[in-house]
Amino acid sequence: SCPTEVRRFRQRLAQEYQPTIEEIQHNVIHGPLLHADETTAKVRGFSSPYVWVFTNMDSVFYAFKPTREAGFLKKLLQGFSGVLVSDFYSGYDSLLCPQQKCLLHLIRDLNDDLLKHQLNLEFKEMVIRFGKLVRLIIETVNRFGLKKRHLAKHNKDVEKFYRFIFKQEYESSVAENYQQRFQKYREKLFTFLNYNGIPWNNNNAEAAIKPFASYRREAGVAFSEAGLQEYLTLLSIQQTCKYRGLNFLEFLKSKEKSIDVYTKKVS
Repeated sequence: SCPTEVRRFRQRLAQEYQPTIEEIQHNVIHGPLLHADETTAKVRGFSSPYVWVFTNMDSVFYAFKPTREAGFLKKLLQGFSGVLVSDFYSGYDSLLCPQQKCLLHLIRDLNDDLLKHQLNLEFKEMVIRFGKLVRLIIETVNRFGLKKRHLAKHNKDVEKFYRFIFKQEYESSVAENYQQRFQKYREKLFTFLNYNGIPWNNNNAEAAIKPFASYRREAGVAFSEAGLQEYLTLLSIQQTCKYRGLNFLEFLKSKEKSIDVYTKKVS
């Protein structure tokens, strides 16, 4: 029957392109930048499975995991010496590589809480000061790009913001909680100022999650584990082709297993 044929074809392709996935994974994990994100999946036989995405500016790969537990990351990221960009999920906290937390997430959280505490003047001042600091830095990014020699000057603005924050004795729990959060992530909020080409947000990973999220929505049913693994293999290749401006079907038709080699051939 047709669905069985499709399944077999997908299975064969996924096996055949295992070397391609290994190459993509190697490229992402041995580069200077890594974005990570995770989202829920429906998989038969698992109570809370997750799909993780790992991406840089030209390669993407997806991984299925039975839970949201982040223990596997240490092994996966062995040998990674670049900067990891992620949201504030605590699973990333124990990793030893330099990290950049998504400032957009933090801004969203601050704004959401400000809406709930509009009359809290001490918190409002904190949010305003942080907003000014970020806007100042983003102006430099918009003018000169993500270049260390232009961004590093803002380290002193960051220090000034922190001096102000730590000087305060906050009375409200919301302001106190953010004071602690700023303290906890002090080394991970403005890492991008001291590197070239490191984004200040996790938009890249969030965009890479979307194709899986829409497939999950359209499928509407739970996947089998094998079926999901095969789909993620092909999605990794398709998205990597997209990032590089390559045609996925043309790549498959070429019978080439290395996207790096194929990229050189067609460019």
